[in-house]
Amino acid sequence: MWGVIAYLHSPDLVAAFQRFCGLVPKETCSYVTQNGLVNANGSGEDGLVKIHRRKAQQVANGTLRAQEDSNSNYKCTSSQYDNKVGKHPGCHYEVKNWLLYLLFVSSSTLGHEVFYISCLPCIHWNLDPFLCRRLVNMWAVVMYIGQVMKDILKLPRPSAPPVVKLETRVDAEYGLPSTHAMAATAISFTLLFSAQERVKFHFELGLIVAVVLSTLVCLSRLYTGMHSALDVICGVLISAFIMAVSYPYWGTFDYLQLHSPFSPAVALVLPLFLCYGYPELDHYSTTRGDTTIILGCAAGSSVGYWVNERLGLTFDLSGPLPVNLPPLTPVAFRLCVARFLVGVGFLVLTRQTVRWVSLRVFCWVYGASVSDTEARRRKEIEVPYKFCTYTAIGLVNSIIVNRVFVMMGLWDLGNGISV
Repeated sequence: MWGVIAYLHSPDLVAAFQRFCGLVPKETCSYVTQNGLVNANGSGEDGLVKIHRRKAQQVANGTLRAQEDSNSNYKCTSSQYDNKVGKHPGCHYEVKNWLLYLLFVSSSTLGHEVFYISCLPCIHWNLDPFLCRRLVNMWAVVMYIGQVMKDILKLPRPSAPPVVKLETRVDAEYGLPSTHAMAATAISFTLLFSAQERVKFHFELGLIVAVVLSTLVCLSRLYTGMHSALDVICGVLISAFIMAVSYPYWGTFDYLQLHSPFSPAVALVLPLFLCYGYPELDHYSTTRGDTTIILGCAAGSSVGYWVNERLGLTFDLSGPLPVNLPPLTPVAFRLCVARFLVGVGFLVLTRQTVRWVSLRVFCWVYGASVSDTEARRRKEIEVPYKFCTYTAIGLVNSIIVNRVFVMMGLWDLGNGISV
């Protein structure tokens, strides 16, 4: 059993998958500095994390000696590091199959902010706010559990070499479970199971799409070198378990979220409490900030949906459910594109404005400089300014944007929504 676990967690398995897909390292690639430090999260000297911390954790599974032997082939002098990595990062890998490269790199964006601020709201604007609400709720739950498990278990990501790493921002994070795999599984299958209540479609076709999308995201984490096979498998299984346990209560939670007088308070206080209570690490990691972003979006959206229910205009699908989706005519397609562009514009404007204001307010409160990167990473500043920013985004998305569509003539109130 332990042999299987060690095999699935081995960086050699990830490296073999990368080579099979045409992603190979350059022989002159430099990974390790003379003093044994690597730039772990793509933030310059601020992101240095000591290799011996990861080596100590790798001793337990017996992979240290093999990795040290492999690492010796890639070490360089300090001057070589300055030339190749420090001052001129350059490309340390070669792509021999660009189709797979583009496929997996684009698939990996599911866990990035650009996805949070565009694709999820797009379901709200162009399909059904009910589905978006379900997705955001489940996405927030699985991501929080996954992020906390990472920082409690503290299992390292695959080592480079032999793995080629295509991302640097999150390299200081721990590996197990893969939150990309968790989010992909939760979003794909929550949408599948919830949509069958709302719209008519071929369930078998939807199941194939959900499996393909979640599989692509999972494989992308191996391709980019950010997770082991064990990380990905555990992420999928944990997400599936959370969905299975919570599925019978989705309807009850929907009702309480929309109708309980305590819903707004719980939606704001509980996520903020979870953000402040996030596990502390001995180094800076992006997990706490990313978790705050996710919970902030969920909190703002939840309050917004509650407000819409009070105002009597929810923009949900109306009539006998499930409904037939209207055909995607050229006019309907242009309206969808227009709503997407206007909506994203509002969200980006909200993000930039609230972020600018809230960051300065909290830096002023705590006597820190806005330009001080280390100060912005302090919990008492990072958590509230990010939470305020993304709560505002959730509120604007759920309350304001659809009403702007109506005023601009981008949405027909008589076309299948609840008034």
